[in-house]
Amino acid sequence: MKKSYSQLGKGIRKLKKHGLAMVAFWVLVGLYLSAIFAGFIAPYHYDNEQRSLSYAPPTKVHVIDQAGKFSWPFVYKVSQKFDQFYNRIYVEDKTEKYPLRFLAKGDSYYILGMLKANRHLFGVDSQARIYFWGADSRGRDLFSRIFYGGQVSLSIGLVGVTISLFLGLFFGGISGYFKGKTDTLIMRICEIIMMIPGFYLMLSLRSIFSYSLSSLQLYFVIVCIMSFIGWPGLARVVRGMALSLREREFVLAARALGVSDIKIIWQHIIPHSFSYLIVAASLSIPGYILGESALSLLGLGIQDPYASWGNLLSESMAVSQLKFHPWILIPGAFIFITVMAFNLLGDGLRDVFDPKMDIGRKF
Repeated sequence: MKKSYSQLGKGIRKLKKHGLAMVAFWVLVGLYLSAIFAGFIAPYHYDNEQRSLSYAPPTKVHVIDQAGKFSWPFVYKVSQKFDQFYNRIYVEDKTEKYPLRFLAKGDSYYILGMLKANRHLFGVDSQARIYFWGADSRGRDLFSRIFYGGQVSLSIGLVGVTISLFLGLFFGGISGYFKGKTDTLIMRICEIIMMIPGFYLMLSLRSIFSYSLSSLQLYFVIVCIMSFIGWPGLARVVRGMALSLREREFVLAARALGVSDIKIIWQHIIPHSFSYLIVAASLSIPGYILGESALSLLGLGIQDPYASWGNLLSESMAVSQLKFHPWILIPGAFIFITVMAFNLLGDGLRDVFDPKMDIGRKF
């Protein structure tokens, strides 16, 4: 007997056959898991610093010792010196080696904000430091700060689009279902918000709030700003779906049975437009991530010592720093990969859930 599948089930089956979308999906899964378990993956806490190792280059991991024999991976202690032109250089002290240790004890952190732990995926003895991707201006491990920064940058996209989605569902559903003056009023508000360039609107809204806010307060301020900018676009999507669905037979039947308008919107209109909203939301998340990165890059977002991909990139604004310390651009690579992954996943979802694509394939 042939199985019957819901629209969502059919969509998931089609998505599994979409190569690029699945690659993007697993890349995003990896990024979000690394952000959730950043404390375990990172060898140091995000504010663990050693000023004497400012802009230390990526640490060399050795497998051959001074005697020319193969050894367990190890590093040498690095110290800062200046050459004859007063340029900062880092020299390895090869008199003692420090083995790379797995499940090493280190800085304390919380798993999922609840369980305190101090075991890290890898590390070295405290006398030495291991900087896989180099250090920043205050001698903090860039590898560790990137994964901690992912907790902010990646979560802002999800939290922001969730709030926008709720607002878009509410106002878009009401606008499309009731039409008339309600529709006109809500759509004019949406158009006014969308008419203003998003970046300048974001800066203007940020300037309303104090610059002395804590990083937690700033996080919620940024989420609210991005949600305020993002909900009109989603509301227009819902409104279009509601206009096409309000005259369908099952909606007319529910109305004839005396079902209230609010119930019709939530039980019939919104569920039938949910697949389109998934596509719209997945394509919107990169904008939230880029918005937070832009604010933090300009010093208006998450503040040091807390990490986000945007404020990690702020040190790369000086061209002279890029010339001598190119590794400070690595956070930008994570932003690029994340944005590309969401766009590829969104394109895959659109191919799966958009009926026009199916019609195009048939012809």
